[in-house]
Amino acid sequence: MRAMIFDEFGGSVDVRPVADPAPPPGGVVVEVHATGLCHSDWHAWAGHDDGVALPHVPGHELVGVIAAVGDAVRRWSVGDRVTTPFVCGCGTCEWCVAGQAQVCPNQTQPGFTHWGSFAEHVVLHAADANLVAVPAGIGDAAAASLGCRFATAYRALTARARVEAGEWVTVIGTGGVGLSAVQIAVAAGARVVAVDRTPAALDVAKRLGAEHVVLADGTDVVRIVHDLTGGGSHVAVDAVGSEATCADAIHSLRRRGRHVQIGLLPGVDGHPRVPMDRVIAWEIDVLGSHGMARVDYPAMLDLVESGALRPDALVERVVGLGEGARLLPSFGTASPVGVTLIDPRLP
Repeated sequence: MRAMIFDEFGGSVDVRPVADPAPPPGGVVVEVHATGLCHSDWHAWAGHDDGVALPHVPGHELVGVIAAVGDAVRRWSVGDRVTTPFVCGCGTCEWCVAGQAQVCPNQTQPGFTHWGSFAEHVVLHAADANLVAVPAGIGDAAAASLGCRFATAYRALTARARVEAGEWVTVIGTGGVGLSAVQIAVAAGARVVAVDRTPAALDVAKRLGAEHVVLADGTDVVRIVHDLTGGGSHVAVDAVGSEATCADAIHSLRRRGRHVQIGLLPGVDGHPRVPMDRVIAWEIDVLGSHGMARVDYPAMLDLVESGALRPDALVERVVGLGEGARLLPSFGTASPVGVTLIDPRLP
């Protein structure tokens, strides 16, 4: 099969033939029809994630059709159209049994713990515990956007922050996950302030229902948010993952607000500082959000199928593996508007 692959961290990314995968016991091989190009894939390429072995094929958001089924798989057959959370649980530990596979200590992650979906085929482990059937009414563009950014934002706001109608939600960073958070918060009846340094991304956030947008061009973002919301947001989301954006998100909250950290905070130059003085003095809740387990997908899929949520509206472009290989190294500095999808079937 053709795959996007790199042989050293931060090195060249190539598209070349590699061996076709075989399904492991309990797992499947999926023919990839669409897969999202995400900032997390850039972190894997840059060497920020422990456990990534070289050479490596990244990619973790996907939709496709099962091409081969391993021994002991009971619920799935060749030809089934599926997606999967990017965090795949083992299916047997106490966390998986309790429906919290996103924190499984024995988890696998396509594109991180093993070769991912930037290829014509991808292996997925513990299929019975992790695969999600995609309804016919949900297209590839919508389904491929769900596995990481959209599902993470959905769980962050609905299950972690438990956002309520009428609350103010500040979203810092309006890339794929940030725009997902904007759309989900608006659908929940929240009032959204979107913050980004890219005017075009803020235009999309406004179209998705953000009540206010703030251009982070050296302005005092925290003061502006407090003025707009009458004393700070009830919920803040850092959808970027930097020391500065984390601090801005926390400081944008009102007393007893809830902060959700979605953007990865890799300790590239030492462990990032977090304004814990404000967290303590104002009794801020600091919440992490790491994907979403398969058992929580039905409610989200119902909203997507009904049209209440439109992850496909976030898709900016669809490219082939070759163009994806060119784009991946730029994701550390680029500010793409919306979601880029890769279709491995394209030339």
